[in-house]
Amino acid sequence: MLQLRTCECVFVLSYCYLALLTVAQVTSPSEVNALLAVKNNLIDPMKHLSDWNKGDPCAFKWTGVFCSNSTGTDDYLHVEELQLMNMNLSGSLAPELGQLSHLKILDFTWNKLTGSIPREIGNLSSLKLLLLNGNKLSGSLPDELGYLSKLDRLQVDQNNISGPLPKSFANMSSIRHLHLNNNSISGQIPPELYKLSALFHLLLDNNNLSGYLPPELSKLSEMRIIQLDNNNFSGSGIPDTYSNLSRLAKLSLRNCSLHGSIPDLRSIRKLYYLDLSKNNLGGSIPSKLSDSMRTIDLSENHLSGPIPGSFSNLPFLQRLSLESNQLNGSVPAEIWQNMNSTKSARLTIDLRINSLSSISGALNLPDNVTLRLGGNPICKSANTANLTQFCGSEAGGDWTTERSMNSTTTCPVQACPIDNFFEYVPASPLPCFCASPLKVGYRLKSPSFSYFDPYAPQFELYVTRSLNLNPYQLAIDSYFWEEGPRLRMYLKLFPSS
Repeated sequence: MLQLRTCECVFVLSYCYLALLTVAQVTSPSEVNALLAVKNNLIDPMKHLSDWNKGDPCAFKWTGVFCSNSTGTDDYLHVEELQLMNMNLSGSLAPELGQLSHLKILDFTWNKLTGSIPREIGNLSSLKLLLLNGNKLSGSLPDELGYLSKLDRLQVDQNNISGPLPKSFANMSSIRHLHLNNNSISGQIPPELYKLSALFHLLLDNNNLSGYLPPELSKLSEMRIIQLDNNNFSGSGIPDTYSNLSRLAKLSLRNCSLHGSIPDLRSIRKLYYLDLSKNNLGGSIPSKLSDSMRTIDLSENHLSGPIPGSFSNLPFLQRLSLESNQLNGSVPAEIWQNMNSTKSARLTIDLRINSLSSISGALNLPDNVTLRLGGNPICKSANTANLTQFCGSEAGGDWTTERSMNSTTTCPVQACPIDNFFEYVPASPLPCFCASPLKVGYRLKSPSFSYFDPYAPQFELYVTRSLNLNPYQLAIDSYFWEEGPRLRMYLKLFPSS
């Protein structure tokens, strides 16, 4: 009798559990199978995905799996985000990813994935963010990715991708950020990309691209950044029509084997950053550039003639690199005399290895200006005595600058439990307030400035507003320049006091 009642209880409990499952919201079975296939293709030494065999993915909130808040017309929950960034994962991407039909975000950045990008990802018609940068992926870019008409951002930079850039990418009608830099992508940039009317950022630097710069790109009226450094466009000059990119903030074509002259870019009113260095450009420097210029690098070309007088009216200029050309005439002292006089401003002027013979105007350099004149006739003239400090042969370049922005404090050490990773909050309204910060690495892939300090307050305001934090809850711990140049920062986010 006891055994029978036990069986009855088990049956009743089982029935109730099944009834609850029927009422409960569960994940689409096909998506559950797809997630399990994804896990089977991955090597997870840190066991981040150890909960991927426990219950329902959406109901039990598997690591990195984010689902819709309510069931769809099929009465199932659906996976909308797969975020597995920086988890030390290796292995490969499973083709079954293409079965997550409601996916909007697919993020595997900064892992160690190998193999190719599955063409089945092109089936994800709802996908908005495809983030695969910082892995070891190889093979070519699938044509099928061009089917992703809702994609806003494609990041596959810093992988081992080879082969051509697919013409089908011209069908990504919503794409705004195309980050394909630091791979081995080869061949011609498809002129068809002019159809990407929403494109903001085109980053293709450090690849094996060749052929010519498509004039058709000048039709991309929303473009803010074109960065194509370290490719080989030996069959090309810079199209004059690029002056039509009226919203462009950064044009970087360093070391691209370009020839011809520099086009007139004066109509690009908000151009902040121009790098055409290490090419075969000739002729004179354009007489007029944007008054908003922060960085001008035209070094290592075959430019001749004088330094334009208009360079004396660039108050926000941070870096002027004209070294290793054939420039002649005088150096206008107004370049540094008319610069922005704010405390955080800084200007580096590198004019080495040219044919400059004099300085027009008073030398009297401010302390925040660096001038390099070595290798010019002016350094061999009879009046060189007051120029000695500027005529050395030291190498220019501030990209490796590293700076700690920690503030000093007079608070007693023993009041903050350092062993528990606590520290004083530098800007807290409460004196000597201790907290344990969340430490975050942050990188700017294509900054339009050469010196960060003047923009630190704007950056802090941007971050705190975006995260709905009080200003004192953010501290920039340190920053340094990486090759690119790209700006690496380390931030600390503190709880509220």
